[in-house]
Amino acid sequence: MPLAVPPARRRTLAGGARLVLGVLLLAAGGCRAAGEPLHWPVAPAAAVDPVQPVLWVGLAARLGAVPAASAATAAPLVLRSGGGNLTLVDASGQRFMAPVITLHWRWVPLAEPLTLRRQVLGPFASFETAEAAARPWREAGAAPVIAKPGEWEVWAASTAPPPPGASPRLVEQRADRRLALELRRSEGVVPLEGPIRLETPGGLLWGKGLYAGPFRLQSDAHGGWSLVEQVPLERYLEGVVPHEIGAGSPAAALAAQAVLARTWALRNHHRFTVDGYHLCADTQCQVYSDPRQAGAQVRQAIAATRHRVLSYGGRPIQAVYHATNGGIAAGFQEGWQGEALPYLRSFSDGPAAFAARFPVPLPAASLPSLLGDGAAAYGADHPLFRWSRRLTAAEIGAALARSGGGIGAAQTMRVLERGPSGRVLALEIRGTSGSRVLRLDAIRRTLRQIPSTLFVLNPAGEGVWELRGGGFGHGVGLSQAGAIDLARRGWSTAEILQHYYPGASLEPIDRLDSLGSP
Repeated sequence: MPLAVPPARRRTLAGGARLVLGVLLLAAGGCRAAGEPLHWPVAPAAAVDPVQPVLWVGLAARLGAVPAASAATAAPLVLRSGGGNLTLVDASGQRFMAPVITLHWRWVPLAEPLTLRRQVLGPFASFETAEAAARPWREAGAAPVIAKPGEWEVWAASTAPPPPGASPRLVEQRADRRLALELRRSEGVVPLEGPIRLETPGGLLWGKGLYAGPFRLQSDAHGGWSLVEQVPLERYLEGVVPHEIGAGSPAAALAAQAVLARTWALRNHHRFTVDGYHLCADTQCQVYSDPRQAGAQVRQAIAATRHRVLSYGGRPIQAVYHATNGGIAAGFQEGWQGEALPYLRSFSDGPAAFAARFPVPLPAASLPSLLGDGAAAYGADHPLFRWSRRLTAAEIGAALARSGGGIGAAQTMRVLERGPSGRVLALEIRGTSGSRVLRLDAIRRTLRQIPSTLFVLNPAGEGVWELRGGGFGHGVGLSQAGAIDLARRGWSTAEILQHYYPGASLEPIDRLDSLGSP
């Protein structure tokens, strides 16, 4: 079916680029009078309404050609409606309708070159650690932002005071063109100005899912584009809960997961502020996929907890969760940099007899016994409740090199510090050309073969180490395997949440003092 195109507004390409860039620079607080901008200008996401929350979720990020590539060779962006016409409206008011719209990339020259200059801390293994690194920089008088060009980083103005005890690097980029989208028709090429709105009454087919929208195509802080869905919070949960805990979980566990997913989203809705949306759709946020896969049980769990969150001090808690804790929960400070949180503490996750056998803080001498047994713990039937891995010197060296700190071939590995739950907090690796200490979340982020940091380490021959461990994930907060086990034992949703987040309160959203971090 051909595109239905009304008369297009006329404007020069360079003039349009100048206008859009100028508006975005002002929106991003990056006009030249205030100094060089940190990043490509981005229009901010809408504020989250506490009465009817709507999240802007990035279904796809960094779309388009990379700066060194030719836009002409980049794969086109194909947008397919799930039924009926898809309506596209660009920032200049041009409107197009069709079941399938194919957009192509092009480089648009800027009226004048753009210089981006910033101080950079990182990379960091997680948003949580980047946020902890940003805090003292903010207290020193800077206005840092958190970004994810690859790994997580903290950015601040080149003129900002340096953070205490850290040495940021200076990064400068200069651009004379910007990536843009165009529509190619038999009558000619139609340049499009972003942001671009997409309205799809029949939904948008993207990846393997169908999403209801509405949607935006918008530029990001890195010079690329993002596909963003504007999704009501309760519908967002339909795309999260079954993919995080499993649609077949017991009702009380599903409801607990719904509360946590809702709480986590509100607490973390500033995660991608720099790119003009709230949350991503992968494991760097919460896994968000086709909401149609939420069956009746999932929908019932979401409805039964509608608009209810866990709070502490009038704010949503850090509602972190994971697959299985291996029988012993970790405190927040065992997973990431930052202060300890009273509702996220270390404890033995099992009946009274199990907790008495493995008290917290766990003595180092008791860890082999825990990993050798622990069958009485909650959630012990998870496939990664216990695991073993063999790492070679070559694998370790390659992993360190990929993360930016090669040491040659590994020669020794040594645990320097453990937390109250027995998890490794600092791991020293010495090699043929240097040494490195991995800490907290950087351990799993670098040595990706290991499911958790709850392990014992032993040499297993020349250049080979054996790790015996338990659990999958950071171990902080709710263990999904534990919650499923407790639900099967008859525990209620409230009891499960209080078990994993002692002291937190289950409250309606509209009773909160604040929706989360700034």
